[in-house]
Amino acid sequence: MTHPAADPPPPPREAVGPLIRSLSVLRALSASGGRQAVGDLVRATGLARSTVDRVLSTLARLGHVRVEGRDAVLAPGLLELGNAYLAASELPDRLAPAADRLADALDESVSLAVPDGDGVRFVHQATRRRAMSLAFRIGDLLPAERGAVGALFAADWDEDAWLRWRQRRAADPTDAGFPAVPPRRDEDAGTEQRGSVAEFTSRVEAARTAGWSLDDQLIEPGLVAVAMPVRDSRGRPVCAVSVVSHTSRLTAEELPAAVLPQLRETVAEMEKSLAAPPPPTSTSLPDPSPTRHASWTRASKQELGPEFVESLARGLLTLTAFGTGRAALPLTTVAEATGLARATARRALLTLEHLGYLTSDGRLFRPTPKVLELGFAPLSGLSLPDIAQPHLAALVERVHDSASMAVLSGTDIRYVARVPTVRIMSVNITVGTRFPAYPTSMGRVLLADLPPAERTAHLAQTDLVPLTRHTVTSPDRLATILEQTHHDGYALVDEELEEGLRSIAVPVRDRHARVVAAVNISTHAGHRSPTETRDTLLPHLRTTAARIEADLHTAGRYLRVPIA
Repeated sequence: MTHPAADPPPPPREAVGPLIRSLSVLRALSASGGRQAVGDLVRATGLARSTVDRVLSTLARLGHVRVEGRDAVLAPGLLELGNAYLAASELPDRLAPAADRLADALDESVSLAVPDGDGVRFVHQATRRRAMSLAFRIGDLLPAERGAVGALFAADWDEDAWLRWRQRRAADPTDAGFPAVPPRRDEDAGTEQRGSVAEFTSRVEAARTAGWSLDDQLIEPGLVAVAMPVRDSRGRPVCAVSVVSHTSRLTAEELPAAVLPQLRETVAEMEKSLAAPPPPTSTSLPDPSPTRHASWTRASKQELGPEFVESLARGLLTLTAFGTGRAALPLTTVAEATGLARATARRALLTLEHLGYLTSDGRLFRPTPKVLELGFAPLSGLSLPDIAQPHLAALVERVHDSASMAVLSGTDIRYVARVPTVRIMSVNITVGTRFPAYPTSMGRVLLADLPPAERTAHLAQTDLVPLTRHTVTSPDRLATILEQTHHDGYALVDEELEEGLRSIAVPVRDRHARVVAAVNISTHAGHRSPTETRDTLLPHLRTTAARIEADLHTAGRYLRVPIA
């Protein structure tokens, strides 16, 4: 959510009005938590229903939103915008490993945050789940005065920055514009209260003197933190690393002594990493994607007509031009990378700069942390089953058979997502249902990805009992089947788990090409022959797996995506 401040300046003459209006819909949907009735979006934005419908149609085409009945829902593809900023900043890529090691060493949560206006925004989280602890997400925005990190950044504010902060505090005394934090009570907004102007100014001075800052339950009771700035080679703070604990473990008085020695070592390591030359990478064009070129937006406009807001697609396209090795780009490079006409790219860039998603020195444009407000935090809680479910539902609509996803759990498979049609089994399969891996299509796909020695050990640990007269129980024959499955990339199992049931499965791979799950289609054995089943269903199944993988790879770029 964009927090209250002084009245924004009027848009420049070159600004693209439809892009400004369209992004207000995306911001409203993000601020609602990622799901909102379309009618509520109309009321939240003040736009006509027809305008909101066209914006949602465009975002759906881009893979950024789904429309489910009366609701609009953020989709994993939207994360590519935040990924572009995070990759361009290089902060998670360079600093997250050290933050993760610090979290392991201290057994406490560790965060990386950057300044964003008069707030701070998280760009990495190494979280330790604790009882009575508030968990923040990548992309969440906090008021500067509600934490240790903000005092560090405010130490470098000029008078204009302090004025903007005071104006925001006056306009929003309860922090209602910051949904990531509990609202401040009206009675706490006085000048002598915690988080007040006087108290925050005092903490800023203390942080400037000490070189670190303490949060003594500023966000919620029990939550304490210590933070230090991470500076670039010119001494400028580019981010801050904070260690977060709870008073049930360490009090605010105990926390600095407990964590500062290792925190200082980590900050020194991070600053050394920032000073090192960047790894070699392309600086000209972004990663290839059919939706990242103007030819795709033109084709979509021709196909969808007025239901496709091309100016919105072009604006988002310019954001994806940034990335690793492409932190700052001139207009010419953005136009080349996106295929947009130079004048079109310029108008989009100036509009995004006006909205705060880009900054410019007059020649080079850079993405800002505000890009993360476009859905990154709501989508950061996605699990693999969350990602898979809508794709499985679309698959079932196409093939009219049940579809599922499962993961390997010991010698069993465990269902983590399922979309049923007509019930064809005597047992009721739900999320959490377990079956032995060896007589199931998904189990064989998952076992086939194991190294040969692990496959052999797995079969040796499994009680290979016949579940039907067709069940393969010979270890040697199963080993041969698994090797063939590995070669073919799919498994078809015919009446081995239950009489009359046939299923076909393919693997789902993560960004590192590791098989993390399997998806299948279950059908009645009497509907068609095994060969017809393979020829009819396998192409649909592989397409679905590829779509799940695309979303998983986008989400997994900077997020930890739970498999189940």
